[in-house]
Amino acid sequence: MHERAPLLQIANLVVKYGHIQALHGVSLDVQPGEAVAILGANGAGKSTIVRAVSGWVKPAAGRILYAGEEITTLPSWDRAARGMALVPEGGHVFRDMTVEENLRLGAYLESDPRTVRERMEYVYTLFPVLKERRRQIARTMSGGEQQMLAIGRAVMRNPQLLVVDEVSMGLAPVLVDTVFEALRQLKEEGVSMLIVEQNAHETLNVVDRGYVLENGRIVLEGMADDLREDPRVQAAYLGG
Repeated sequence: MHERAPLLQIANLVVKYGHIQALHGVSLDVQPGEAVAILGANGAGKSTIVRAVSGWVKPAAGRILYAGEEITTLPSWDRAARGMALVPEGGHVFRDMTVEENLRLGAYLESDPRTVRERMEYVYTLFPVLKERRRQIARTMSGGEQQMLAIGRAVMRNPQLLVVDEVSMGLAPVLVDTVFEALRQLKEEGVSMLIVEQNAHETLNVVDRGYVLENGRIVLEGMADDLREDPRVQAAYLGG
């Protein structure tokens, strides 16, 4: 039996900011339909992986492949057109637009109005509060609601791969639960995900596998259940 090719494959990735090396030969992959976590403390290099995958920083060495094709040097808009969607750290919604206008912008590559409406209704089932607030200006919403809107906008693209960067940052616990429940639902719908997070407890309840990043290097990898039981992960991230 042949394994399917990874949807996302990162091989020996090196990223430098001037003289500072942020990533030291990182390799990881995401299979089609799989949710994968990158766990690590602040400053471990997690967001640098997101920037490299999204096309925001140019690696000094290594390769990034998406659906079997090399995308290492492709611009971010080209990656989006291939089915990759990013939920950036802190949400970053269009603050002076309404909820509905933000969502419609997420579907800018979709020309069929009916498909756009169907996707919007799907987002509203994930986050009913967004339907209630659909005419509201985004900047008047709470941080948690803006984060939901950022996820909803990414979902409007009907992504093959959803890249989620620090989605729980600064959120109240009840909103963290809501957000991760939505990610769990998306995974069940078959959306492949790369979830970059400090919140190991919630993340390991959603993903299939995970990698632990320290000082720009992968120091541990395994199935979610195994990582949850690992004493090093418990000590560093689960308060065990």
